[in-house]
Amino acid sequence: MFSGRVPSDLAPNRIAAARAAAAPPFDLTASNPTACGIAYPAGLLDALADRAGLAYRPHPRGLESARGAAAAEYRRWGVEVDPERIVLTASTSEAYAFLFKLLAEPGDAVLVPSPSYPLFEHLARVEGVEALPYHLNPELGWRPDLDVIASAPAGVRAVVVVHPNNPTGSFVHPDDAAAIERLAVTRGWAVIADEVFLDYPLAGGAGSGRSFAGRERALTFALGGLSKSVGLPQLKLAWIVAGGPQELVDAALARLEFIADTFLSVGTPVQLALPALLRDGAPVRAAILERCRTNLDELQRAAAAVPEVSVAPPGGGWSAALRVPAVVGEEELALELLEEDGVAVHPGYFFDFPSAGTLVLSLLPDPAAFAEGVRRLLARVRAHLGR
Repeated sequence: MFSGRVPSDLAPNRIAAARAAAAPPFDLTASNPTACGIAYPAGLLDALADRAGLAYRPHPRGLESARGAAAAEYRRWGVEVDPERIVLTASTSEAYAFLFKLLAEPGDAVLVPSPSYPLFEHLARVEGVEALPYHLNPELGWRPDLDVIASAPAGVRAVVVVHPNNPTGSFVHPDDAAAIERLAVTRGWAVIADEVFLDYPLAGGAGSGRSFAGRERALTFALGGLSKSVGLPQLKLAWIVAGGPQELVDAALARLEFIADTFLSVGTPVQLALPALLRDGAPVRAAILERCRTNLDELQRAAAAVPEVSVAPPGGGWSAALRVPAVVGEEELALELLEEDGVAVHPGYFFDFPSAGTLVLSLLPDPAAFAEGVRRLLARVRAHLGR
């Protein structure tokens, strides 16, 4: 009766089931900034009460004032964006859904980085599209294997880059960005650049602070949104910035407008409030960045005391990957931490890390809770090492 686009087995995995049985006091997977003690300015949401929101005059691409505000954000990265090249969506996930509808026929494929978001497989599957992984090399700072990308089979319609990637925190190197753009032109692909974490550089490095918006050789779609840029996932507003040759951009935008008009999913109040939210949300970005840097420093300090443990240094984002000895399976270790130590972490296989012995931690939790969770985690690792 049901479509094969949705998995038939929807039972929770062992870790999810254990978490449902008892909430961990030290949740090192927390990725919701509104639940992590981040300070939000008083009055940040006042613009949502604009009485103009009582009228409904939708535009498929989004209200002009909102698109203008989103376009202005790119000046922080030295890019001038035409608001007419922006389409608003209710989330980045919806942006992917729109783009997969736009670019791919059922049975076509998109290239996605690995390790990265587990959600890619599901987003592609529900659109009838296959997500083909291209691997990021940990020995080269998580740079992609360009030969693998170049040898992608027929039927690929787009290549996704995550800049910076989650959870490795790696920015796309400028040389790799240029090479991917050349391949996209040659192969007739679009480039989809997920830049939701671009506001959060944790360290210097090649590629940091450079947006894919404004690139003009290949048809390119840069994604951003309120969920990360202002730490407001509950307001449900994201955007797509189209770039590339004008003829292709015009054709893509006309079709995206048709798709968006079918759903009209973005609420009027949040669109009206967007200029104020982006303007007044700068302190939230600063607080989140400070929190992530503080917790990363603590993680690196604590891990340095255990020679067998190391932190894969992230360039940006809200996550860090911790390498631990593979003396016990990742899932078993994660379950032990959850059930015996009250600490929640993600096993690396959730994100398709290439080798065993990786745990992924969010850098968003309260610093005191984060430090205690890390202490318990490292104590558990020491116990397995017989120390």
